[in-house]
Amino acid sequence: MKKKIIFAGLVVLLFVGTFWFLWMKSQPQPVQYTELVACVKNLRKTTVITGRIEPRNEVNVKPQISGIITHLLKEAGETVQAGEVIARVKVIPDMGQLSAAQARVRLASVNLQQARVDHERQRQLFDKGLVSADEYDKIHQAYRQAREEAAAAEDNLQVVRDGVSKANAKASSTLIRSTITGVILDIPVKVGNSVILSNTFNDGTTIASVANMHDLIFKGNIDETEVGRLRPGMTLQITVGALQNLRFTARLEYISPKAVESNGANQFEIKAAVQPREDGHIRSGYSANAEIVLAEARGALTIPESAVEFVGKEAFVYVAKGTGKTLTYERRRVSLGLSDGIDIEIKSGLKAGEKVRGPKQTAPSAS
Repeated sequence: MKKKIIFAGLVVLLFVGTFWFLWMKSQPQPVQYTELVACVKNLRKTTVITGRIEPRNEVNVKPQISGIITHLLKEAGETVQAGEVIARVKVIPDMGQLSAAQARVRLASVNLQQARVDHERQRQLFDKGLVSADEYDKIHQAYRQAREEAAAAEDNLQVVRDGVSKANAKASSTLIRSTITGVILDIPVKVGNSVILSNTFNDGTTIASVANMHDLIFKGNIDETEVGRLRPGMTLQITVGALQNLRFTARLEYISPKAVESNGANQFEIKAAVQPREDGHIRSGYSANAEIVLAEARGALTIPESAVEFVGKEAFVYVAKGTGKTLTYERRRVSLGLSDGIDIEIKSGLKAGEKVRGPKQTAPSAS
């Protein structure tokens, strides 16, 4: 009998405890608010643009003749001067051009032989006073022209067959020279590769890509919602992650007048002249981020934006009045300025040092 009474008591105690726990959980929790202080500081709205570092001008060096690469005298990464030889090409003549050049030489030889005979005959007659000086000068001129044509035909044959003639050996088209001074970024050919010259039907084979690595630009895209705040001459802070977050400045030079669609959004291309630091070795194609200040307010009165209540086009804050049990909050309309996404500028309606109500916090329930 005693055990039954004890068991019943435990059941009642458990029931009462459960009821008390559920009742306490159902009671409203006391609400507390964080208090935020209005303070003066500099406020900046920035955006980050993703892009890459590129040389302003990258030149593709191409051959002036078709042939086969026999020597490569430079490697990617080396510095080259304008006019310096990068590669040598062995000419593989076009059979149609070669045949035409040989025929031109034969015809020029025949014409020269005939002009020489005519000139000698006319000279003898002129010496005897049988022809006028005017007639003799015409024959002499024809003879000189025939000699020049024969020499030109021979030079043309040498160029078609060998890629160079005796008359222009220093400007041989078999020697592929750099057109600018800079760094060789790439040599996409190897010894033994066939190359073709640029013409109407193709772009020709690129022997090397050369660029001035002291004249670099940052190229990226910015969203249409922010491009309206950009102006040429603005300063960008460039960060290159591959160089242990190396930072340097750049000056905005170009904003595209036309948008391009990217992932469903309109983007505008920008270009900025890079001013690299001397201790940073920049390579073409490095990915980089550019931070640019879109708007700035110095000495602005600010509060966290989370403390602002927006009602239509108006904004309000709750200013703390009193302390402890007498603490109340006065709803006050304010005029807003610049926001950086965290803090917002208060232009009027609030003073420095005043406390405003922030997000509410739920106090722990009493045990």
